[in-house]
Amino acid sequence: MPRIKLPTPPRPSALQPKPPRPGEEDKKAGPLDVAAEGGIRAVDWIDERTSLSSATRWLLFRKVPKGTNWFYTLGSASLIAFVSQATTGVFLAMYYDPSANHAYESVRYITNEAFLGAFVRGMHKWGSSVMVVLVFLHMARTFVFGAYKYPRELNWIIGVVLLILTMAMSFTGYLLPFDQRSYWATIVGVNINGSGPIIGPFLSDFLRGGPDFGATTLSRFYAIHMLLIPGLLAALIGAHLYLVAKLGTTAPPWMKAEADPELTKATA
Repeated sequence: MPRIKLPTPPRPSALQPKPPRPGEEDKKAGPLDVAAEGGIRAVDWIDERTSLSSATRWLLFRKVPKGTNWFYTLGSASLIAFVSQATTGVFLAMYYDPSANHAYESVRYITNEAFLGAFVRGMHKWGSSVMVVLVFLHMARTFVFGAYKYPRELNWIIGVVLLILTMAMSFTGYLLPFDQRSYWATIVGVNINGSGPIIGPFLSDFLRGGPDFGATTLSRFYAIHMLLIPGLLAALIGAHLYLVAKLGTTAPPWMKAEADPELTKATA
């Protein structure tokens, strides 16, 4: 019995080549055109299954109030500072050894011998101070402009938690070089936490990893600094950005809304 060859099924419309524009029928596609067309098809294939383009348009393209100025960029600057800290922190973690015997030596190796180690460590060290300053300025701008009021109360609460986590990130990272200054400064900070009411002593024991300050404290601070707080920061930043995109931004307090002529005529 002869074998019957079935016809090849047609390609989906998304994968079919686009018709040429008028006047370009005779133009031959070059390698760059073929590569660009392939990239467009790949993006279309992903977008058809994820609808990322609509989500991106919803997040990026929205109306902004009249009077928006450079003060509104403090939030984006804080986000960029966080991304910079996360990126440089990953490279530092490749060389850092969170043990009491080798922590200081690993930091010395990063600073003096590793390729661009001093540059990356300097960005991480001074970037932490920059991030704290930017977050404080962003919170101050939000308070002065009254952007914490209805319906943005939840976003304000998330921002306060982000500020606390940023301070905690700076505190836990200060011990990691494990030199004399960071060692004794951390002891002072932990003792100050221990003087708090009710949960103070428990918080100090949690940070020390026991009743005494020892090698376990360094590994605990490293785990909190590298895993716990960055994960919480990333999740809350995502929620913060979602609420900003959903609720929009407020106009500066000195800007007055213009009366709608039709609304004024209707209420007259």
